[in-house]
Amino acid sequence: MKNLIIMIVALLCATTNFAKNIKQLPITVENNVKGAPITMGIPFPLGELYSVDNIRLLNNQGKEIPIQTTEVTTWLPADESVKWIWVFFFSEESANYTLEYGEGILPSRVSNGIISTNNMRPQGGITVNTGPLKFSINKQGNGFLDKVYLDQNDDGIFDANEIIASAPDKRRGTFLDILDDNGLDMSKAVIHEVFREKGSGPLHTIFRIEGTYVYENANNPSPFEIRVHAYAGKSFIRVLHTITYTGNPDKHKNREGDHANIATQNNIILSEETMNDPGWTQPDDQIAGSGITFNYHLANDVKFITSTHEGDWYNKASSSLFTLDDPGNQKVGVLQTGPKQNNPEKTSSPTKRIEGFKSEIYRGGQSLKDTQRSNGWVDISDFSKGISLGIKNFFQEYPKEIQVDLKTNSLNGYIWPPEVEPMNFARKHTEKDGGMLGNFAQGITKTTEFIYYFHQGSDAEEIEAIMDYSLNSPVAHAAPEWYAESKVYGNMAAYSSAHQEFENALQYKYDWWSFNQDWEPWYGMFDYGDGKNYYIAGEWHQWNNNEPTVDFQFWTNFMRTGNPKYYYLAEAMSNHTMDVDNVHWPRKRTYLGQINDAIDFWNYEDEPESTPYLGIGRRHAEEHWYSLLSAHVWIQGWIASYYLSGNHRALDVAKMTGDTYLKRIWGDHDLRGRRLYLSVLNLVELFDATKSMKYGTELDKRVETMLELQKEQGGNILIDRYGYSQTYVAQGLYKYYQLTGDTRIKKVLVDHARWVLNVPPYNHEMESYLATIHPLLLGYEFSGNKIYLEEALERAEVLKVSKLSKNSSEFENQKVYSEALLEISNLPESQENPRFTNWEMNQGLRVFGWTHAFNIPYLLYWLEKENLKTGDNVENTETNNYNGAN
Repeated sequence: MKNLIIMIVALLCATTNFAKNIKQLPITVENNVKGAPITMGIPFPLGELYSVDNIRLLNNQGKEIPIQTTEVTTWLPADESVKWIWVFFFSEESANYTLEYGEGILPSRVSNGIISTNNMRPQGGITVNTGPLKFSINKQGNGFLDKVYLDQNDDGIFDANEIIASAPDKRRGTFLDILDDNGLDMSKAVIHEVFREKGSGPLHTIFRIEGTYVYENANNPSPFEIRVHAYAGKSFIRVLHTITYTGNPDKHKNREGDHANIATQNNIILSEETMNDPGWTQPDDQIAGSGITFNYHLANDVKFITSTHEGDWYNKASSSLFTLDDPGNQKVGVLQTGPKQNNPEKTSSPTKRIEGFKSEIYRGGQSLKDTQRSNGWVDISDFSKGISLGIKNFFQEYPKEIQVDLKTNSLNGYIWPPEVEPMNFARKHTEKDGGMLGNFAQGITKTTEFIYYFHQGSDAEEIEAIMDYSLNSPVAHAAPEWYAESKVYGNMAAYSSAHQEFENALQYKYDWWSFNQDWEPWYGMFDYGDGKNYYIAGEWHQWNNNEPTVDFQFWTNFMRTGNPKYYYLAEAMSNHTMDVDNVHWPRKRTYLGQINDAIDFWNYEDEPESTPYLGIGRRHAEEHWYSLLSAHVWIQGWIASYYLSGNHRALDVAKMTGDTYLKRIWGDHDLRGRRLYLSVLNLVELFDATKSMKYGTELDKRVETMLELQKEQGGNILIDRYGYSQTYVAQGLYKYYQLTGDTRIKKVLVDHARWVLNVPPYNHEMESYLATIHPLLLGYEFSGNKIYLEEALERAEVLKVSKLSKNSSEFENQKVYSEALLEISNLPESQENPRFTNWEMNQGLRVFGWTHAFNIPYLLYWLEKENLKTGDNVENTETNNYNGAN
């Protein structure tokens, strides 16, 4: 009996200890759709989790569901614990889940996972079997899906008669056709490599296909990428397709040399006084058409289904299904165009929205139905099976087209429809922009997301639901407090109503920006995601081009609020800026060594070098590609996109920028001023995501340079010219300290806080002055001296905003909304610019980043921690550790 009692006590103790080791984290899926594939990024505080093997997910009934977990990055070199993970699962009917983690967790193994092969030999390719679907993409094939099989009888065997799609001829599975004075030059697709991406596993696997479009008429070859996402037990795939424009955008006279703004030498400098050259406004190489296609294998009698919005383009109208039971033997499809095609050179006025959006469902030359907005998907089915195709942001990224050609039995998804006027990149005028007269369209990219659903039957409601997996994708998140308490972005607070006057300043501005995105609207294939900077006399001016890391502003607000609206805004902005607002070509390939023959390396050595400007960003301008400038690329939001949504391309583009830092193309100019400050922020984010020592070593050197310069500048890390760059220093050095534990950084930041306390920067007026709030807060964190927190609170007083009389969606027009924002603002007017005040509440998000976005979340943290109201006295405290107070 005694031994039995001892055993029971021991078992109870073990059970108790096991329970103590298990922790739970609530997860919510917004816009939930049953069966949708979910990839979500979750951060963990330092020391909280040491292995992704100790995680499982429970549904709302407490039952474990299959998941796939990936370690994305760790807290190294400070600690070996996990910092970010990806969790993949298929959503259920309920939107609520529980993530359990800890040493005692042993998740169930996944059964019936994806079976795939990747033959990297020159004649190789990939084959993927998800269970109901099998497809292949061959290096010697036609650029996209070569064969697709649907297991109709569910026997696990893919017979020849179960083929549902195959590639077209002549390497035209994907295409980017160019039109110039020599006529139409139709591309051919050549695949070079196929890679399996990080995050692949039994439930979800991702392949990246790299290839090149080649031409006959001496046009430059053009790289393309295709990422294919496949899912266990599912017969749909997501496809992310990236094209690169490598043409000559206009006919201006090309001259040897560099623009002074981005000069890599001083021997030959281009003149900016070439406005008399008419070639600037004359298009040369234009995009005539681009897309992806394959041949479908269906019976002769097919049915066509699509869906449109009813009513005005800007209203959330009801959807309407359109069915064509006998489409005949012609081309049938849906074409979405917009003001750029139908009402050019126009935008909405402050009181009236623009017209010119048109969605046309057609058969041959006959228009069957015209509305203003399409939902962006079609289905073609016979009596037993069918194929659905959807394009994400079909309306916002117009022009777009999905077409079924019943003569050739092909299904075509057009990124740029051949039926509309070609896309030209010539300048609209010859006025200088940012002191520069140039055209840098060559080398921009564009990524488009497709969803393909190969199915049995033709249930329209089921088809529309699965299309929404991509077109209106669900968003999963943890509680906002979890992101804040993880400290991955320092001491920021989750959203709360405790200090509503400060939250209003943030949320009202983001809502104003979102309102204008849909009012102007800021739509179009190369515009969507971005917005403009300055609102002057009822008109918006200058595309933002992501200064200063605007996409990260949205990602931060998503984490702080859990509102999917900001996820979508952030996703669109990150996707736009990494594609359009960056230089991607000419780019030399990365040497991999996957070929056995040694001559492969020497052939690689002989290939042309990349442009020196690879990975540098574009200055805010009237057009995205009019102006370049050093220190105009922000990767922080791209890395957040990589963490939070699993966007692989985001990290690839960030690494391209990081590799250019290593080359120091601008000499010591690259190591001074805002180039230095921003590079530290960018490199610390990149090093944190990759742990690559080439970035870590360069980061260390640049931090040392910054510290040496601070000694010469009396404690000020910045030179007076760039007072608005406070956020780069505050965030960059803080994260550097988190990762390295270098105790010198504490004193560096305190010394800097003391400087901006005693010598407030007024260059650029409020842009610089208000940007000091975050550095002052770091001074308080690392010294415990109340004067820094008190001064931060005092400077922040002008940021407080009272309550608007109505919600954003209730304002009848832009003019009324703008006036309402100015009425509640406490911000001082500019004393230097009589035209407008660029930090006002009715302006864009450029200056807002320095004055509000990267200050208020950190100010709220200390207000809540010290249980303060603005105006309260602050007691001195002991110095906190680098990770902030717990």
